[in-house]
Amino acid sequence: MGLCFTKTYDIPITTSSEKPTSQQPSLPPKPKPRTSSSTTTPLTKRPSSSLLGPVLQKPFTDINSLFILEKELGRGQFGVTYLCRERATGATYACKSVSKRKLVSRSDVDDMRREVMILQHLTGQPNVVEFRGAYEDEQRVHLVMELCSGGELFDRIIAKGSYTERKAAKICRAIVNVVHVCHFMGVMHRDLKPENFLFVNKDEDSDLKAIDFGLSVFIEEGKIYKEIVGSAYYVAPEVLRRNYGKEVDVWSAGVILYILLCGVPPFWAETEKGIFDAILQGEIDFTSAPWPFISPSAKDLIRKMLTKDPKKRITASQVLEHPWLKEDGEASDKPMHSAVLSRMKQFRAMNKMKKLAMKVIAENLSEEEIKGLKQMFKNMDTDRSGTITYEELKIGLNKLGSKLSETEVQQLMDAADVDKNGSIDYIEFITATMHRHKLEKDEHLYKAFQYFDKDGSGYITRDELRQTMTQYGMGDEATISEIIDDVDTDKDGRINYDEFVAMMRKGSHV
Repeated sequence: MGLCFTKTYDIPITTSSEKPTSQQPSLPPKPKPRTSSSTTTPLTKRPSSSLLGPVLQKPFTDINSLFILEKELGRGQFGVTYLCRERATGATYACKSVSKRKLVSRSDVDDMRREVMILQHLTGQPNVVEFRGAYEDEQRVHLVMELCSGGELFDRIIAKGSYTERKAAKICRAIVNVVHVCHFMGVMHRDLKPENFLFVNKDEDSDLKAIDFGLSVFIEEGKIYKEIVGSAYYVAPEVLRRNYGKEVDVWSAGVILYILLCGVPPFWAETEKGIFDAILQGEIDFTSAPWPFISPSAKDLIRKMLTKDPKKRITASQVLEHPWLKEDGEASDKPMHSAVLSRMKQFRAMNKMKKLAMKVIAENLSEEEIKGLKQMFKNMDTDRSGTITYEELKIGLNKLGSKLSETEVQQLMDAADVDKNGSIDYIEFITATMHRHKLEKDEHLYKAFQYFDKDGSGYITRDELRQTMTQYGMGDEATISEIIDDVDTDKDGRINYDEFVAMMRKGSHV
């Protein structure tokens, strides 16, 4: 539930074939934001016996009396982040406002409290976002912290157009410094990934800061952690085996370093199961370009950070002492090959069009094709609200005799809840549950293609893509350019039917 500065259209890298179903019990569960429990607590009403807020356990505060909430900076699963201005000083901050309706269980409330405690505990440390304070009113919890306006890690690198091993070493030093600080102060981060790091400002020498501690926990001596959390590419093998400790953070930092040096993750596949299998196998490619041109010292550090056995893995403090990583160490100042940047850009793009095309297909299925799904939705939507909550989904699947674990139910919930508002609407339900074979049917694919190809020319142009995506709040130029670059394999500036079908039938590719 940490800070999320991503835009509303940012979607995890998944493909339709990765959607969890009850026919795939052998799949490792998808890393998830949290596990909801079955105990729900109403949080939006003022407690009758006290003026204390039920989440932060301190008096209600009118955020608007202290800060002016200005433009929206981003939207995540649990909150909206705003630019805010302190009334007393005029200073600008970022404020993440979380609706208490999203905190549906006692576990969610505990997670929120823990995030606040960890932010308070770590604030003031190098490369960690400065925390200003947490406030609660009747509807929301507000986290106010340092405004990091310099952009995301990969965006900065791609925009610059070139960089060196020495620059990669400097970035990695900042990331590992966060791991070192966390571990020294008794915190395990558990969700290190490039999106969770922002530059403070646009300056060339701007500090890089970790901005999201929503999955972090205080380390308990002797405790074995079993909850699967994190993001697919960056998850350590012992997390998938449900037996891990703080060493997972060094692994994740090692994955980021590998991407910084070659543009793609070390463990790659077209489905999440494939990614997890590759992680468990642990074979690292150092033979493909550009690795023959990367220094042996950099490869040595990556091998030590991506050691499968956590007991043999290098520690954060040892990483900071490695000859390649140290300031003025062995990292080369020679520019990296340009292919690294283009591969990184493709990896960053995350083929947003595919998710949208899935929704279009779901909306255009015939009455006959969705009759059973419609009835299933009605049966699960017990309060007739038109949406399905986590609890309704869990109870509904249980009634159907489903043997899905809580983790897998949460996985289905996360995959289906496209707009990340904490519940699944009818179209989201159909999109998530329609059978894979419907995507293989030419008539469905053609119908989706026609939806984008407004003038029936046989090509989806930039203007047509913009028009369709604007309907879904995804129409900015950067996204459209990313999609054209990713899907238009013959590079004629438009998407033909064959290119569209190839995109739909394959996983995200680099």
